[in-house]
Amino acid sequence: MSLRNALKYISLVICSLLLICVLAFVFFPEPFINTVFKELITKSFTKAYPGYSIRIGEMHYHVWNNRLSCDSISVKTGKTKNVYSVTSLSLRAIGWMSFIIKENPLPSALEHAVIETKNANFRFNNSHYQLRFSNVHISVPDSDITFDSLKIYPTIDQESFFAQSRFRQTLFRVSVPELKIAGFDFLQLFLKSSFTAVAVKTTNVILDILINKDKTYDESSPNPLMPNEILTSLKQKVNIDSFIIQNSILKYNERFIVGSKPGILTFSKVNIRINNIVNHQVGAKPALIHAEGMFMNSSLMKLNMELPLSSKLLSLKYSGSLNSMDVTILNSFLEPAENHRVKSGFLEAASFNVLVDSGKATGTVGLIYKDLLVAVINKNSKSEAGFFDKLFTLIGKLFVTRKSNLPDVNGNMKIGKINYIRKPNDYFLQFIWFALRSGIGNVVGF
Repeated sequence: MSLRNALKYISLVICSLLLICVLAFVFFPEPFINTVFKELITKSFTKAYPGYSIRIGEMHYHVWNNRLSCDSISVKTGKTKNVYSVTSLSLRAIGWMSFIIKENPLPSALEHAVIETKNANFRFNNSHYQLRFSNVHISVPDSDITFDSLKIYPTIDQESFFAQSRFRQTLFRVSVPELKIAGFDFLQLFLKSSFTAVAVKTTNVILDILINKDKTYDESSPNPLMPNEILTSLKQKVNIDSFIIQNSILKYNERFIVGSKPGILTFSKVNIRINNIVNHQVGAKPALIHAEGMFMNSSLMKLNMELPLSSKLLSLKYSGSLNSMDVTILNSFLEPAENHRVKSGFLEAASFNVLVDSGKATGTVGLIYKDLLVAVINKNSKSEAGFFDKLFTLIGKLFVTRKSNLPDVNGNMKIGKINYIRKPNDYFLQFIWFALRSGIGNVVGF
């Protein structure tokens, strides 16, 4: 056999073998995917994150649909032993050649990609919280991300959660039926680690907060960060045109005695719109916040706020109003929290206007109310029948509280002056409320 014929036969054999391999991969890709490819992923992940371990379930690849799927993925951390898992992962329309020929393959490899996961579960054992969502849909061509049934809740019961520390703790539960991010710029995320979106929208959110004030505050703990401090501390640039929350519920609870009923404040039918969420931009316009909801299922409250998020100083301004309500409805919070009981009182209207400059709040509060009568109750028995309870209530009637604050014939009435400096351990919403409370106290007299 001549050399030419030998080379011809060798080429034919090689081409035949390649064709057989290609056909075998097209029609029976699982053996290759679940041996070579899975092993490559596992080794690459372990090399990049030495303190983590990964377990990948059965993998499948559909050549005609260019769809790679996996039955399950589980990742465990080292010291904290956190567990992150999904029961199903699917990637469609991935540009696999980009990983071979390009140095930075992600932008082009994922430009047509659609990624879906089911039953994601992130368990944070160090903080005893768990994050779950039933489905996640990411569409790069459509520039959107959708989370279904997102929930955050503690992994242990309430008393066990509070018992883990000798200091005060905040326990919260969050339920979000759907969260959608529209107009998300994936290219900015891949190239510049920038989070840019047109709109983030969610509805029917339930946020339940409980603080165990039967324990003392840990003075050595880091001070709570304000919204501007959180955003300016991020390395990534954030630019979101609008963040919308509709028809949601907020429950705020403070417990003062173990096993007792906590003080509760509620907001229902909450609608919030935040525009211009921007950090790391000199001279950026402040975020504009408009919120409204039914306070204690009784009165419509409105809030407007201008909050610069690119500034490292806490400077903002906010104003709002509250419609008429029976003040006795506040007893569900005042009795456990303040050991006071409102015997009678009717609020006709309230308004406030506050300016905050470097953590110092000043402004005014207008309250139109009548027939306010407050009694001091016993901290333990919650009774106002004791001698000293009656004495303190009498003092309150005579010297402390202003029974009514109605406009006179000239339209004049007592206007509350706000003067409050943020304490290092104040959370943002606490600071907003404490500033308002200083003005309310200036009117009522407590």
